[in-house]
Amino acid sequence: MKARMQAAALALLLVVSGCSAGSSASVSPGPDTLSVGITAEPANFDFTRSDGAAIPQALLYNVYEGLVKLDAQSRIVPLLAKSWTVSPDRRTYDFFLRPGAKFANGAPFTAEDVKFSLQRVKTDWTISLKSAMDVVDHVDAVAPDHARVVLSKPSNGWLFSLTGRVGAMFSPTGVADLANRPVGTGPYEVASRVRGDSIVLKANPRYWGRKPAYRTVVLKYYADPTALNNALLSNSIDVISALTSADSIPQFEGDDRFTVRQGTTNSEVALAFNNRRAPLNDARVRRALTYAVDRKSVLDVVFNGRGTLIGSMVPPTDPWYEDLSKLYPYDPAKARRLLAEAGVHDLRLRMRIPNLPYAVTAAQVVQSQLADVGVRATIEPLDFPAVWLKQVFTDHDYDLSIIQHVEARDITTFGKPTYYWGYDGERVRQLLAAADSGTPEEQVSDMKQVARQLNTDAAADWLFLFPNVIVAKKKVTGFVQNQVTESFDLTGLRPV
Repeated sequence: MKARMQAAALALLLVVSGCSAGSSASVSPGPDTLSVGITAEPANFDFTRSDGAAIPQALLYNVYEGLVKLDAQSRIVPLLAKSWTVSPDRRTYDFFLRPGAKFANGAPFTAEDVKFSLQRVKTDWTISLKSAMDVVDHVDAVAPDHARVVLSKPSNGWLFSLTGRVGAMFSPTGVADLANRPVGTGPYEVASRVRGDSIVLKANPRYWGRKPAYRTVVLKYYADPTALNNALLSNSIDVISALTSADSIPQFEGDDRFTVRQGTTNSEVALAFNNRRAPLNDARVRRALTYAVDRKSVLDVVFNGRGTLIGSMVPPTDPWYEDLSKLYPYDPAKARRLLAEAGVHDLRLRMRIPNLPYAVTAAQVVQSQLADVGVRATIEPLDFPAVWLKQVFTDHDYDLSIIQHVEARDITTFGKPTYYWGYDGERVRQLLAAADSGTPEEQVSDMKQVARQLNTDAAADWLFLFPNVIVAKKKVTGFVQNQVTESFDLTGLRPV
């Protein structure tokens, strides 16, 4: 959100089947079939109305495509647009579309679909990310292969936002039942789903680009990380998309059947404070809680030290990254003094977390450390994604939470007072606006100031940046080392 909760990121959501919920998704194994193990299952297929990262994790770039996408170096590269130009005033974007692209239902992809899709974000989408399209003044279909987007003002973030789910292209003939029947232009289409078990993707025979190496991909969902690990060890799956616990890494590294790939992500694991709720609306209390948490020990327990301490909502892959992790050193004595200064005694807080392994483990460490400074935190695991998203993310019914935010450059969520953080900082809003409209150099400078201000205000406590650890059979290659989008991009995977 995003909460690029995956959970992650930041959290995740899912799918309502394209076939009946009780149908079988059995797939015959073969050299052109790949089975991928994932931890968080989406509730439906409609990421226009369902927050969380599980749906784009499964569908973005695989089933749905946009005009542009992010490559492994976080660069914006062509996808359905073969090229584009930007006017000198940085308000008009002309996109020139690839010839021959079609949706999975056979409808041709044209500039009219670009107009329909971008306008639909503003009129029909309900998730928080739809605000990325607020800056769009109008969209014109200049020719079947030429779409023009005119912004109301220059925006550095707008084109970047098109690399995510808000940039997904839809056909007017394919939006009748998005929750159950997604229709995109991507290399795969959804063939079937068994709730609580799997989603089967089949190669799209109408795909305009390079055909995927695997004609069938089975996404298998495991709520229990041990079951996920055992599935790979027992040959039930070929890939673990993201290892959620580091305990098993040595086992896989010591087994010559597997390859372990580790990189970084943009998935910030944050201890969220409900900034609008007393006494957490007092910065002294938030700072006290931040000083009370030893983030290194949290990372050590949750992921055996694998990951990155960051101190802000900015990963190292963003151009305005600075290491702010040492600005709140672990200092229980200072935490007690700040609580006393704020007149807070015998503080009791509800820590409502998703029932995901990393969150439960991190919450236990944080709970113990808060108790050392006289703060009693009650841990309440909530079913993820549905219950956590409803009660914490939507209804803001929490004091503390721990969640992995997986959306790219989601520091901008702190500029929205209605977001579940409840943070309302005028200077941050002004800096975010200036960063979006300024030159690229001004953007970097302003965004660094945003991160520093949020750190000063202790708007949240950024515990660590999740590592990207993929485990796969050695016969599977083509993985991207760093996970910089919400998508588990299948398009580059191939057998040896």
